[in-house]
Amino acid sequence: MVFVSSPSLSHLSSNMLKATVEEEGDRRWDEMQADCLINIFRRLALGDLAVAVPFVCKSWYRASLDPSCWRRLNFRSLDFTPWSPFSRAFALRYRLHSPLSFSAFLRFALHRSRGVVDQLAFPLSSAVSIHDLAYASVKCPRLKALALPDNLMLEDDLRIPELVRRWKDLEHLEMETKPSSFLEAVAEIGRNCPRFVGLKVRGLIGREDAKALARCLPELKHLELSKSYLTKDELLVVIGGCRKLETLTVKDCLGFQADDEILKLVSRIERFEHEGSTLLDDYGYETDESEQQTGFFHR
Repeated sequence: MVFVSSPSLSHLSSNMLKATVEEEGDRRWDEMQADCLINIFRRLALGDLAVAVPFVCKSWYRASLDPSCWRRLNFRSLDFTPWSPFSRAFALRYRLHSPLSFSAFLRFALHRSRGVVDQLAFPLSSAVSIHDLAYASVKCPRLKALALPDNLMLEDDLRIPELVRRWKDLEHLEMETKPSSFLEAVAEIGRNCPRFVGLKVRGLIGREDAKALARCLPELKHLELSKSYLTKDELLVVIGGCRKLETLTVKDCLGFQADDEILKLVSRIERFEHEGSTLLDDYGYETDESEQQTGFFHR
């Protein structure tokens, strides 16, 4: 929705470097002005910002400590397994005596951000704990965009509403799978996040879920429910309640097909994407919501 990959150090735009060098004249790289370095470093991927840039020279190290370089944290580009090149490089550079964990790197990054993080994407792996989410809720008070990890433990899943309500400036939320606390989370967002405009979630979207979206998030502008079980009735509830939608993405869903009635209702929406959605499953049978409650789509 809002998270984009940052370029690696080796793939920095040649035009950006050329323009910076021309602006700085014949100065050496280690003599470049700090604001020029910061402008470049804040576009880098986290891996380069942590294990490459700070070790080039003292001026690069000082520039890399600027909080704006750590404002957008996308951890999904990193491999935290002990044998990954990133984990090994970090352990070597910072002389760790034990393998790098995600929790340790999260604290490292948030310490350098000094509270200015406004975009945060957790890894999809099970390495993330509720303690990491709680820590981020304290250290990232200005968060605007959040992508949650996948497959949290049930007891951790239930704490999502409690954490979400702490981010008063939250505008966008991505959930790879619908948590069991979805209804409570939507209600908390509606009560505590007045600027909230974008949601991405995947799972079984039942009648109560659709009603909650329509009731609690009427100001929603961007909604993605792709790869969900979603019937026509639930889709109509969402369309009818979220009347300020600008984009609605429901690709590869099971439970509905975009018929004339749906297409007429979504004509006011700037972009409606529904490719791959079908009323039937792969075997040609019409799906039944009650059967899906205990199937793949249920969490």
